[in-house]
Amino acid sequence: MRIAQVAPLAESVPPKLYGGTERVVAWLVDELVSLGHEVTLFASGNSKTSARLHAVWPRALRLGRPRTDPMAATAALLEAVARHAAEFDVIHTHIDWVHLPLLSRLGVPFLTTCHGRMDLPGFSDVIRRFPDAPFVSISDNQRLPLNEANWLGTVYHGLPADLFRPSFERGSYLAFLAG
Repeated sequence: MRIAQVAPLAESVPPKLYGGTERVVAWLVDELVSLGHEVTLFASGNSKTSARLHAVWPRALRLGRPRTDPMAATAALLEAVARHAAEFDVIHTHIDWVHLPLLSRLGVPFLTTCHGRMDLPGFSDVIRRFPDAPFVSISDNQRLPLNEANWLGTVYHGLPADLFRPSFERGSYLAFLAG
């Protein structure tokens, strides 16, 4: 399958420092590639990926200098996706809602994974304008403020199974996985 993954431009994929969404996108892309899919990642130019990288902006925005207007970078991202949309079987976005007017008109199947809060002012108004736009949540509770959205399912953010090893040494913090 030919899959486009559209990442936020705030951080590189994977992020150098902070960046939960970009980290999850990196894990997802690597797993799709390992399963034999043809994946293109639309992201910042300083991203590192096992997929084909389509760099739509030279550097991630948060730490980039000089500062860039995020809307200018987002416009470049959406233009790149639009120009190449017909090359994909599905476009998977991780950029909230800004792509909805574009992708709902291109005729290529798409879905949006929402990684953040759904209770922000105005978000429900935008979602109501695109009743057929397909969404994936990261938890069932995340959906509660937007029951009217077209939820396809929930995919919990997962970590690679071998990412952490238990250590029973005394240290400065305690980490645990629930599940």
